[in-house]
Amino acid sequence: MIEVRNLYKSFEDKEVLHDINATFENGKTNLIIGQSGSGKTVLMKNIVGLLDPTKGEILYDGRDFVAMSKREKVMLRREMGMIFQNAALFDSLSVLENVMFPLDMFSDMNLRERQKRAMDCLDRVNLVGAEKKFPGELSGGMQKRVAIARAIALNPKYLFCDEPNSGLDPKTSLVIDDLLHGITQDFQTTTIINTHDMNSVMGIGENIIFIYKGTAAWTGNKDQIMTSTNQKLNDFIFASDLFKKVKEEVTGGGMDEK
Repeated sequence: MIEVRNLYKSFEDKEVLHDINATFENGKTNLIIGQSGSGKTVLMKNIVGLLDPTKGEILYDGRDFVAMSKREKVMLRREMGMIFQNAALFDSLSVLENVMFPLDMFSDMNLRERQKRAMDCLDRVNLVGAEKKFPGELSGGMQKRVAIARAIALNPKYLFCDEPNSGLDPKTSLVIDDLLHGITQDFQTTTIINTHDMNSVMGIGENIIFIYKGTAAWTGNKDQIMTSTNQKLNDFIFASDLFKKVKEEVTGGGMDEK
């Protein structure tokens, strides 16, 4: 579990995050959503340590990441897996070598053990048979699946995903969502997904924090979204006619609640 307590972040005289409080649960897909410029990317960067908060606490199972020494932070990062928006694979390495990369860097396994672990991860994302290919030979969806395999190679306790469905078609996005949800449940990871994808929100949003102008404006799950009376959330989620129609069907036409 990751807890964010009274988190503030400013850049010079501009406050970007204001008194954020949130709990990200293990074994659930935790989503951070919000408009571009709302502060959700800054929030995730603070959680993973790419930015230092101006004030506040970030607790990893009770351990305050903000107060840790540099060495302690390095050790904690070994418990993290990261999936970047553009997959961030190494073009000069094969699929197998990409997945083995964190194992080569941080594990004590011998070569055979590292190869077996990497193949197990590729099997998990249904890419056995592609291990000798290079990223340039793969579709966008396959690259994302390689990125997921690499992210779980070290059995992370905490999994962070930055717009994992960016640039993917709807069908492939569902595959990625299913993989992330399954991995989260099976391994009881604390998974945090930063997303704009409303299909992901409505499909796997088990714990959702909505960021609006740097504040945590709403928290809940995908079912509670359908009956939410938070107008800012409704304006964001139900901007499209499709989702607006779904909301109206659930609530009996009530889209004007305040």
